Amino acid sequence: MSKVIAIAGKGGTGKTTVAGLLINQLVKKGRGPVLAVDADADSNLPEVLGLSSATSLATIGAAREDFFTNRDNIPAGMPKQAWMEMQLAQALVESKDIDLMVMGRPEGAGCYCYINNMLRKYLETLGANYPFVVIDNEAGLEHISRRTAQKISHLVIVSDYSLNGLRAAQRVRDLAREMKLAVGRVVLLINKVPEELSDHFSVALADAGLEPDGYIPADPLVAEFDISGKPCTQLPDDSPAVRTMQQIVKDIVAD
Repeated sequence: MSKVIAIAGKGGTGKTTVAGLLINQLVKKGRGPVLAVDADADSNLPEVLGLSSATSLATIGAAREDFFTNRDNIPAGMPKQAWMEMQLAQALVESKDIDLMVMGRPEGAGCYCYINNMLRKYLETLGANYPFVVIDNEAGLEHISRRTAQKISHLVIVSDYSLNGLRAAQRVRDLAREMKLAVGRVVLLINKVPEELSDHFSVALADAGLEPDGYIPADPLVAEFDISGKPCTQLPDDSPAVRTMQQIVKDIVAD
């Protein structure tokens, strides 16, 4: 049975970079192939994974819009679901160890219930072929419940070293509880952390009732790779961020 890891957090926390580091470590530990799903409207995961050519290909959002506007023009004799699945299959970018699907643009005006139901079933069927499915999400979680009915084995909430990041992490955690999502384990990671936590930050953690499962240190190499357009999958093993993610993934795989 595949494990579904959903990653959420406020924009600017380094959430997508954390997703890329996590995916890369899963592959290095022989847990691939991994299905990576970019569900963030910004769609930065392809670049982080070194699959930037994927952005020029079809996206799930484009396939959904095409179906919505042309469903009355589907070739005669072809079931709508089969036509939709064919379009979605074209949006899958395959590589040696990582396959990628980019959600693309959000829904337009109108009712997408039927389309989203087909999409959910397709993603569930596709995801079952992979040991791990990693979904890079926006801060909200509503789209997770719409996209898949599968149990989420790990909800990884990413905050940076800021009070705003912690507040966003708290909201994501509370929203997951309110929506009663089927989550096996909630993992809180604090990203871009200095060598020593300030007293104010420690108090804020306690006040929010948050207990981090890992602290990813501020790593100048990550920033350097980002500004130069290098994928984080090429970071060396002695990178502080990579070393920390090695242990985090080890814990996740052990669950």
